[in-house]
Amino acid sequence: MADFDLVTKAVVPAAGLGTRFLPATKATPKEMLPIVDKPAIQYVVEEAVSAGLLDVLMVTGKNKRSIEDHFDRAIELEEVLEAKGDDERLSQVREPADLATLHYVRQGEPRGLGHAVLCAKQHVGDHPFACLLGDDLIDYRDELLKRMIEVRQARGGSVIALMEVPKEQVSLYGCAAIEPTDEDDVVRVTDLVEKPPADEAPSNWAIIGRYVIDPAVFEVLENTPPGRGNEIQLTDALRTLAGRGGDEGGPVHGVLFRGRRYDTGNKLDYLRTVVQFAADRPDLAPEFVPWLKEFLANR
Repeated sequence: MADFDLVTKAVVPAAGLGTRFLPATKATPKEMLPIVDKPAIQYVVEEAVSAGLLDVLMVTGKNKRSIEDHFDRAIELEEVLEAKGDDERLSQVREPADLATLHYVRQGEPRGLGHAVLCAKQHVGDHPFACLLGDDLIDYRDELLKRMIEVRQARGGSVIALMEVPKEQVSLYGCAAIEPTDEDDVVRVTDLVEKPPADEAPSNWAIIGRYVIDPAVFEVLENTPPGRGNEIQLTDALRTLAGRGGDEGGPVHGVLFRGRRYDTGNKLDYLRTVVQFAADRPDLAPEFVPWLKEFLANR
Protein backbone atom coordinates (compact mmCIF):
# COMPACT_ATOMS: atom_id res chain seq x y z
CA MET A 1 0.00 0.00 0.00
CA ALA A 2 1.30 3.45 -0.88
CA ASP A 3 2.25 5.91 1.86
CA PHE A 4 -0.64 8.40 1.57
CA ASP A 5 -2.12 10.40 4.42
CA LEU A 6 -4.88 8.64 6.28
CA VAL A 7 -8.43 9.90 5.83
CA THR A 8 -9.75 10.80 9.30
CA LYS A 9 -12.22 13.64 8.74
CA ALA A 10 -15.62 13.92 7.10
CA VAL A 11 -17.33 17.02 5.73
CA VAL A 12 -21.13 17.08 5.47
CA PRO A 13 -22.56 20.05 3.51
CA ALA A 14 -25.92 20.96 5.06
CA ALA A 15 -26.54 24.56 4.06
CA GLY A 16 -29.15 24.04 1.32
CA LEU A 17 -32.48 25.82 1.46
CA GLY A 18 -34.57 22.70 0.85
CA THR A 19 -36.97 24.50 -1.49
CA ARG A 20 -38.28 21.22 -2.96
CA PHE A 21 -39.86 20.40 0.39
CA LEU A 22 -41.55 23.71 1.18
CA PRO A 23 -43.47 24.49 3.29
CA ALA A 24 -42.11 21.72 5.55
CA THR A 25 -38.61 23.19 5.29
CA LYS A 26 -39.61 26.80 5.93
CA ALA A 27 -38.48 26.45 9.56
CA THR A 28 -37.07 22.88 9.61
CA PRO A 29 -33.85 21.96 7.77
CA LYS A 30 -34.45 19.38 5.05
CA GLU A 31 -31.63 17.36 6.60
CA MET A 32 -33.82 16.95 9.70
CA LEU A 33 -36.76 15.43 7.83
CA PRO A 34 -37.25 11.98 9.36
CA ILE A 35 -36.66 8.66 7.66
CA VAL A 36 -39.19 6.79 9.81
CA ASP A 37 -38.00 8.00 13.24
CA LYS A 38 -34.47 9.27 12.62
CA PRO A 39 -33.44 12.43 10.73
CA ALA A 40 -31.75 11.80 7.41
CA ILE A 41 -28.54 13.52 8.46
CA GLN A 42 -28.02 11.09 11.34
CA TYR A 43 -27.79 8.21 8.87
CA VAL A 44 -25.06 10.16 7.05
CA VAL A 45 -23.05 10.74 10.22
CA GLU A 46 -23.46 7.08 11.17
CA GLU A 47 -22.05 6.10 7.77
CA ALA A 48 -18.99 8.29 8.30
CA VAL A 49 -18.45 6.81 11.74
CA SER A 50 -18.78 3.23 10.46
CA ALA A 51 -15.97 4.03 7.98
CA GLY A 52 -13.75 5.13 10.87
CA LEU A 53 -14.25 8.90 10.52
CA LEU A 54 -14.94 10.26 14.00
CA ASP A 55 -14.21 13.94 13.20
CA VAL A 56 -17.20 15.38 11.33
CA LEU A 57 -17.59 18.97 10.11
CA MET A 58 -21.09 20.19 9.24
CA VAL A 59 -21.24 23.07 6.78
CA THR A 60 -24.48 24.77 7.75
CA GLY A 61 -26.36 27.98 7.06
CA LYS A 62 -29.19 30.03 8.47
CA ASN A 63 -32.08 28.24 10.18
CA LYS A 64 -29.98 25.11 10.76
CA ARG A 65 -29.72 25.34 14.53
CA SER A 66 -31.85 22.24 15.03
CA ILE A 67 -29.07 20.15 13.43
CA GLU A 68 -26.67 21.26 16.14
CA ASP A 69 -29.32 20.66 18.80
CA HIS A 70 -29.94 17.13 17.51
CA PHE A 71 -26.28 16.16 17.91
CA ASP A 72 -26.06 17.80 21.35
CA ARG A 73 -27.16 16.49 24.73
CA ALA A 74 -30.78 17.09 25.77
CA ILE A 75 -30.36 17.01 29.53
CA GLU A 76 -33.95 17.77 30.55
CA LEU A 77 -35.38 15.16 28.17
CA GLU A 78 -32.82 12.62 29.34
CA GLU A 79 -33.75 13.26 32.98
CA VAL A 80 -37.45 12.73 32.23
CA LEU A 81 -36.80 9.46 30.39
CA GLU A 82 -34.41 8.28 33.08
CA ALA A 83 -37.00 9.00 35.78
CA LYS A 84 -39.56 6.96 33.83
CA GLY A 85 -37.12 4.09 33.46
CA ASP A 86 -37.48 4.32 29.66
CA ASP A 87 -34.00 3.03 28.89
CA GLU A 88 -34.69 2.33 25.20
CA ARG A 89 -35.72 5.89 24.35
CA LEU A 90 -33.01 7.28 26.64
CA SER A 91 -30.41 5.40 24.61
CA GLN A 92 -31.92 6.69 21.34
CA VAL A 93 -31.82 10.29 22.59
CA ARG A 94 -28.21 10.04 23.74
CA GLU A 95 -26.95 8.23 20.64
CA PRO A 96 -26.54 11.24 18.28
CA ALA A 97 -24.35 13.14 20.78
CA ASP A 98 -22.10 10.12 21.26
CA LEU A 99 -21.55 9.26 17.59
CA ALA A 100 -18.58 11.48 16.77
CA THR A 101 -16.85 14.78 17.46
CA LEU A 102 -19.03 17.28 15.60
CA HIS A 103 -17.85 20.69 14.39
CA TYR A 104 -19.79 23.40 12.59
CA VAL A 105 -19.00 26.18 10.14
CA ARG A 106 -21.43 28.54 8.42
CA GLN A 107 -21.65 28.98 4.66
CA GLY A 108 -22.60 32.62 4.55
CA GLU A 109 -24.47 32.45 1.26
CA PRO A 110 -25.57 29.59 -1.00
CA ARG A 111 -22.83 29.61 -3.63
CA GLY A 112 -22.81 25.94 -4.55
CA LEU A 113 -21.36 22.66 -3.36
CA GLY A 114 -17.83 23.67 -4.31
CA HIS A 115 -18.06 26.74 -2.10
CA ALA A 116 -19.50 24.65 0.75
CA VAL A 117 -16.48 22.32 0.52
CA LEU A 118 -14.16 25.33 0.43
CA CYS A 119 -15.65 26.43 3.76
CA ALA A 120 -14.04 23.32 5.26
CA LYS A 121 -10.50 24.37 4.34
CA GLN A 122 -9.44 25.68 7.73
CA HIS A 123 -10.78 22.65 9.58
CA VAL A 124 -9.48 20.01 7.18
CA GLY A 125 -6.07 21.56 6.55
CA ASP A 126 -3.58 19.74 4.36
CA HIS A 127 -5.18 16.32 4.64
CA PRO A 128 -7.52 14.22 2.50
CA PHE A 129 -11.12 14.09 3.67
CA ALA A 130 -14.44 12.47 2.90
CA CYS A 131 -17.43 14.49 1.75
CA LEU A 132 -20.92 13.03 2.23
CA LEU A 133 -24.04 14.65 0.79
CA GLY A 134 -27.20 14.29 2.82
CA ASP A 135 -29.52 13.71 -0.15
CA ASP A 136 -27.94 10.31 -0.77
CA LEU A 137 -28.25 7.56 1.81
CA ILE A 138 -26.14 4.45 1.34
CA ASP A 139 -27.34 1.23 2.91
CA TYR A 140 -25.24 0.35 5.96
CA ARG A 141 -24.73 -3.13 4.52
CA ASP A 142 -22.89 -1.68 1.51
CA GLU A 143 -19.60 -0.28 2.77
CA LEU A 144 -19.07 2.17 -0.07
CA LEU A 145 -17.19 4.86 1.85
CA LYS A 146 -14.82 2.37 3.42
CA ARG A 147 -14.01 1.02 -0.05
CA MET A 148 -13.40 4.54 -1.37
CA ILE A 149 -10.97 5.23 1.45
CA GLU A 150 -9.12 2.00 0.60
CA VAL A 151 -8.78 3.17 -3.02
CA ARG A 152 -7.44 6.55 -1.90
CA GLN A 153 -4.90 4.84 0.36
CA ALA A 154 -3.71 2.66 -2.50
CA ARG A 155 -3.80 5.14 -5.37
CA GLY A 156 -3.74 8.68 -3.90
CA GLY A 157 -5.57 11.62 -5.41
CA SER A 158 -9.35 11.83 -5.10
CA VAL A 159 -12.03 9.16 -5.35
CA ILE A 160 -15.65 9.63 -6.36
CA ALA A 161 -18.60 7.24 -6.17
CA LEU A 162 -20.18 6.40 -9.51
CA MET A 163 -23.50 4.67 -10.14
CA GLU A 164 -24.94 3.62 -13.49
CA VAL A 165 -28.18 5.43 -14.32
CA PRO A 166 -30.56 5.24 -17.30
CA LYS A 167 -29.44 7.45 -20.16
CA GLU A 168 -32.52 9.65 -19.85
CA GLN A 169 -31.50 10.52 -16.28
CA VAL A 170 -27.88 11.58 -16.85
CA SER A 171 -28.88 15.25 -17.12
CA LEU A 172 -29.77 15.14 -13.41
CA TYR A 173 -26.21 14.29 -12.37
CA GLY A 174 -22.58 15.01 -12.91
CA CYS A 175 -21.25 12.31 -15.27
CA ALA A 176 -17.79 10.83 -15.73
CA ALA A 177 -15.68 9.73 -18.66
CA ILE A 178 -13.85 6.64 -17.41
CA GLU A 179 -11.10 4.15 -18.23
CA PRO A 180 -10.74 0.68 -16.68
CA THR A 181 -8.04 -0.23 -14.16
CA ASP A 182 -6.78 -3.58 -12.91
CA GLU A 183 -9.67 -3.69 -10.39
CA ASP A 184 -13.21 -4.45 -11.53
CA ASP A 185 -14.85 -1.82 -9.33
CA VAL A 186 -12.26 0.95 -9.83
CA VAL A 187 -11.94 3.22 -12.88
CA ARG A 188 -9.72 6.12 -13.85
CA VAL A 189 -11.73 9.32 -14.36
CA THR A 190 -10.57 11.32 -17.38
CA ASP A 191 -13.32 13.93 -17.53
CA LEU A 192 -16.37 15.15 -15.61
CA VAL A 193 -19.39 17.08 -16.85
CA GLU A 194 -22.04 18.60 -14.60
CA LYS A 195 -25.62 17.73 -15.66
CA PRO A 196 -24.98 17.25 -19.39
CA PRO A 197 -27.73 16.74 -21.97
CA ALA A 198 -28.25 13.01 -22.49
CA ASP A 199 -26.75 13.08 -25.99
CA GLU A 200 -23.61 14.86 -24.73
CA ALA A 201 -22.89 12.79 -21.62
CA PRO A 202 -19.51 11.01 -21.66
CA SER A 203 -21.11 7.92 -20.07
CA ASN A 204 -24.11 6.95 -17.98
CA TRP A 205 -21.96 6.58 -14.86
CA ALA A 206 -23.22 9.34 -12.59
CA ILE A 207 -21.57 10.91 -9.57
CA ILE A 208 -23.48 10.20 -6.38
CA GLY A 209 -22.96 12.04 -3.14
CA ARG A 210 -19.81 10.41 -1.78
CA TYR A 211 -16.29 11.73 -2.30
CA VAL A 212 -12.84 11.23 -0.85
CA ILE A 213 -10.96 14.37 -1.79
CA ASP A 214 -7.32 15.41 -1.93
CA PRO A 215 -6.64 18.73 -0.13
CA ALA A 216 -5.32 20.16 -3.42
CA VAL A 217 -8.99 20.75 -4.21
CA PHE A 218 -9.02 23.87 -2.02
CA GLU A 219 -6.53 25.75 -4.18
CA VAL A 220 -8.50 24.73 -7.26
CA LEU A 221 -11.83 25.82 -5.75
CA GLU A 222 -10.38 29.20 -4.83
CA ASN A 223 -9.61 29.71 -8.52
CA THR A 224 -12.74 28.09 -9.98
CA PRO A 225 -15.20 30.61 -11.42
CA PRO A 226 -18.94 30.08 -10.95
CA GLY A 227 -20.27 27.50 -13.39
CA ARG A 228 -23.71 25.99 -13.91
CA GLY A 229 -26.37 27.89 -11.94
CA ASN A 230 -23.82 30.63 -11.22
CA GLU A 231 -22.48 28.40 -8.43
CA ILE A 232 -18.99 27.10 -7.70
CA GLN A 233 -19.21 23.47 -8.74
CA LEU A 234 -17.21 20.74 -7.02
CA THR A 235 -17.44 18.77 -10.27
CA ASP A 236 -15.47 21.50 -12.09
CA ALA A 237 -12.70 21.39 -9.47
CA LEU A 238 -12.47 17.60 -9.61
CA ARG A 239 -12.31 17.82 -13.39
CA THR A 240 -9.25 20.02 -13.02
CA LEU A 241 -7.63 17.52 -10.65
CA ALA A 242 -8.44 14.66 -13.04
CA GLY A 243 -6.53 16.49 -15.76
CA ARG A 244 -3.41 16.66 -13.60
CA GLY A 245 -2.75 12.94 -13.70
CA GLY A 246 -0.55 11.93 -10.77
CA ASP A 247 0.69 15.46 -10.05
CA GLU A 248 -0.59 18.29 -7.84
CA GLY A 249 -3.54 16.51 -6.30
CA GLY A 250 -4.45 14.10 -9.09
CA PRO A 251 -5.48 11.62 -10.27
CA VAL A 252 -9.22 11.05 -9.78
CA HIS A 253 -10.56 7.51 -9.57
CA GLY A 254 -14.11 6.27 -9.39
CA VAL A 255 -15.56 3.39 -7.41
CA LEU A 256 -18.38 1.74 -9.37
CA PHE A 257 -21.17 1.30 -6.86
CA ARG A 258 -23.78 -1.36 -7.51
CA GLY A 259 -25.31 -1.48 -4.06
CA ARG A 260 -28.33 0.07 -2.35
CA ARG A 261 -28.70 3.84 -2.55
CA TYR A 262 -31.67 5.84 -1.32
CA ASP A 263 -32.38 9.28 -2.77
CA THR A 264 -34.09 11.84 -0.51
CA GLY A 265 -33.59 14.84 -2.78
CA ASN A 266 -37.21 15.18 -3.94
CA LYS A 267 -40.65 14.33 -2.57
CA LEU A 268 -41.26 11.15 -4.54
CA ASP A 269 -37.85 9.63 -3.83
CA TYR A 270 -38.12 10.70 -0.20
CA LEU A 271 -41.41 8.82 0.14
CA ARG A 272 -39.90 5.75 -1.52
CA THR A 273 -37.01 5.88 0.93
CA VAL A 274 -39.29 6.08 3.97
CA VAL A 275 -41.30 3.09 2.73
CA GLN A 276 -38.16 1.05 2.00
CA PHE A 277 -36.68 1.77 5.42
CA ALA A 278 -39.97 0.95 7.17
CA ALA A 279 -40.30 -2.31 5.25
CA ASP A 280 -36.78 -3.25 6.36
CA ARG A 281 -37.40 -2.61 10.05
CA PRO A 282 -38.02 -5.79 12.07
CA ASP A 283 -40.10 -3.80 14.59
CA LEU A 284 -42.37 -2.34 11.88
CA ALA A 285 -42.34 -4.69 8.90
CA PRO A 286 -44.62 -7.44 10.32
CA GLU A 287 -47.52 -4.97 10.52
CA PHE A 288 -46.50 -2.36 7.97
CA VAL A 289 -45.85 -4.61 4.97
CA PRO A 290 -49.20 -6.48 5.11
CA TRP A 291 -51.01 -3.15 5.55
CA LEU A 292 -49.13 -1.70 2.57
CA LYS A 293 -50.02 -4.69 0.38
CA GLU A 294 -53.69 -4.43 1.35
CA PHE A 295 -53.68 -0.69 0.78
CA LEU A 296 -52.21 -1.07 -2.70
CA ALA A 297 -54.55 -3.93 -3.58
CA ASN A 298 -57.54 -1.72 -2.82
CA ARG A 299 -56.31 1.32 -4.76
